[in-house]
Amino acid sequence: MDNLLNLTGIQIAEDIKNGKLSETKAYSFFKERIKKNTNLNAFVETYDVPVEAGGNSSLKGVPIAIKDNICIKGKRITCASKILSSHISAYDATVIKRLKDAGLKIIGTTNMDEFAFGSSTENSCYGPAKNPWDIQRVPGGSSGGSAAAVAARLIPFALGSDTGGSIRQPASFCGIVGFKPSYGRVSRYGLIAFGSSLDQIGPLTTNFVDCAHLLNIICGFDEHDSTSAPIEKKDFSKSLVEDIKGLKVGMPRQYFAKGIDEEIKSAILEVGRILKEKGATIIDIDLPHTEYAVATYYIIGSSEASSNLQRFDGIKYGLREPASGLLDVYKKTRGVGFGDESKRRIFLGTYSLSSGYYDAYYVRALKVRKLIKKDFDEAFKKVDVILTPTSPTPAFKMGEKSTDPLSMYLSDIYTISVNLAGLPAVSFPCGSTKNNLPIGAQLIAKDFDEETLIRAGYSYQCVTDYHKRIPDLK
Repeated sequence: MDNLLNLTGIQIAEDIKNGKLSETKAYSFFKERIKKNTNLNAFVETYDVPVEAGGNSSLKGVPIAIKDNICIKGKRITCASKILSSHISAYDATVIKRLKDAGLKIIGTTNMDEFAFGSSTENSCYGPAKNPWDIQRVPGGSSGGSAAAVAARLIPFALGSDTGGSIRQPASFCGIVGFKPSYGRVSRYGLIAFGSSLDQIGPLTTNFVDCAHLLNIICGFDEHDSTSAPIEKKDFSKSLVEDIKGLKVGMPRQYFAKGIDEEIKSAILEVGRILKEKGATIIDIDLPHTEYAVATYYIIGSSEASSNLQRFDGIKYGLREPASGLLDVYKKTRGVGFGDESKRRIFLGTYSLSSGYYDAYYVRALKVRKLIKKDFDEAFKKVDVILTPTSPTPAFKMGEKSTDPLSMYLSDIYTISVNLAGLPAVSFPCGSTKNNLPIGAQLIAKDFDEETLIRAGYSYQCVTDYHKRIPDLK
């Protein structure tokens, strides 16, 4: 059974279909592996039996894990926050319904930064998740539990959510594929909102083949989500072709400036060389408003977060602290229920939306957001995809940035612009540092052009083996 670690999700599904492996044995294998590696703290909860599912798909019978901010009917959904510690979901998120209809086996929920606020999965009421390549280091965030679980082969693949890089940055730190679809490509119905104009659900997998098949299942229009795009559903597996001759790849000067780790810079340049060798053309481009992305994102994201978190008041659901009156309920429940980072985002967002500051901060940030989107629009007149680092550094040590919020926020500097522009992007493994820490490269495409990302990423994957590497858990 140990050979399951070396199989992709699609290979496991084929073995199940051909009778070489039963769904029960596959589920039991990964459940046991999760139990043996609880030191990673990747999971919030696992289920003794899989969530009931029927239907059929190319991934039928394969176990999958779900980030703890995506609703599963009848199961606990906590967003890694004390304020929701006892909350049971009354309904399925659209992506969960689609997974069930496709016959996948949901094995449990994964650890995350509280309400997805963070870049390290240290802001969890369950304690930090750990990077399987070095347990003294963070797995990234906020989907760090999902990324750690997939990298350690505790599960073939998982779902995460990405508001400013929360799928791609942990995928980079853990050495796996993390895909953020175009805004509107995947329904947000049933995803506990952080930033409603930024959030997007996506897959974390070990390889592009599994990624394409999982995207086929979760993508599609949903009438329950007003931001869902009414566009034709694609078969992304058709983009799993090696030919990239004529592909124009842009490399933005601003992403290789001061601050990037030299080992990472070298690895990304090597990705460009390999793509060029396979027939792509490399073109230098400019994204001039990149320097404003972090400030713009944290004003908009925190403003939307503070609005979304108003619902957690100790009245409707979740934690309620004993109090003498309504205002006292609010104060005590939120004081105990929210962690430090959540409170920080609430303060920043409420300030930005307050009378006297709304125009100076929030409205101005919206204007800069349009300029960032315009930069990408201009770039895509010249190129088909954009190649960048995913993160300026490899995985950092636990506690290294937790006392310096600005330093932590800057770890998402290469991913944030994508969410502001609503574009699709993917991080994939492209090397290791001298300390054997994974390095991730990022590809960005124009709106609803996930196919080009898959084609370019798969082409690179065909001539490298970084996606096959498994950390030694000892």
